[in-house]
Amino acid sequence: MKLSKKGEYALRSLINLGIAAEMNRKLVQVSELAESEQLPVKFLEQILQALKEAGIVESQRGKFGGYRLGRPAKKIYIGEVVRLIDGPLAPIGCVSQTAYEPCTCPAEAHCGLRMLMLDVRNAIAAILDRYTLADVVEITLRKMRRDSVSLPFSAAVAGVETPSRLPARIARQRLGKKGKFPRGGRSTAAEGILHHILGEYSI
Repeated sequence: MKLSKKGEYALRSLINLGIAAEMNRKLVQVSELAESEQLPVKFLEQILQALKEAGIVESQRGKFGGYRLGRPAKKIYIGEVVRLIDGPLAPIGCVSQTAYEPCTCPAEAHCGLRMLMLDVRNAIAAILDRYTLADVVEITLRKMRRDSVSLPFSAAVAGVETPSRLPARIARQRLGKKGKFPRGGRSTAAEGILHHILGEYSI
């Protein structure tokens, strides 16, 4: 599995919509989503349409329209989004649970490569199907508050402009590589993989 740019943009936009919901913002314009993460608007609109068709986001038209989550963040699993945008999680078709395709080996039940790739598929699925959008939003907000980064989509104070989110590149520079989310106890293999994948954003 390799997360495409389309998949990356979908997840980043959903995280922003999840943050907006936490900030009591009812709607976020696509231009705001694009600007906050420095994403191309036209491409992002296509991605949001796919998420809308799947019921993951909702939209409202008009001058003051925009997008919001279609259901609570705790009911949106990361694996669901990745499959929707990028297809099966399995590295090869013969180990996929959603898009199985027979391989070319003569004896699939005794294929060592298939056994290995099945473990890879299961490890990826264990992570992506375990964590929800709410989990990712929580750790994002926690680290932003810890580092005194202006929270995106905060309600504007009278006479004060609503603070906008720092560009992703600058925010990463300010955050640095310190601070990890403590889970307590011994970490599982899946959690270890998650830490390797997400780095400073480990959950």
